[in-house]
Amino acid sequence: QVQLVESGGGLVQAGGSLRLSCAASGRTFSNYGMGWFRQAPGMEREFVATISRSGGSIYYADSVKGRFTISRDNAKNTVYLQMNSLKAEDTAVYYCAVQSKGYSSRWRNEYDYWGQGTQVTVSS
Repeated sequence: QVQLVESGGGLVQAGGSLRLSCAASGRTFSNYGMGWFRQAPGMEREFVATISRSGGSIYYADSVKGRFTISRDNAKNTVYLQMNSLKAEDTAVYYCAVQSKGYSSRWRNEYDYWGQGTQVTVSS
């Protein structure tokens, strides 16, 4: 069982930045692929970014490419999402998730564990 705790969400003006963190329990964090997803009210949960266990494979949704950066620190069992140039349409609850086979993936159903989410609100 893996527990994930997201933090760093909040209210920010359009054009601003936030850095989300996701801390994972357990000793095998370095074996996991990690992903960030988001869900706006009334919408499906959608892919944002993913990183493989080594950090060598990274993918982004087109909507965030060039603005968001995913990274990980295996020594701290933490994955990050740096979000710059935020837009009102980035407003959502952001979730991190574990892909226990270790690879990066855009597909929600390939993730095994999920955090509780952190709210990001971007005012226009």
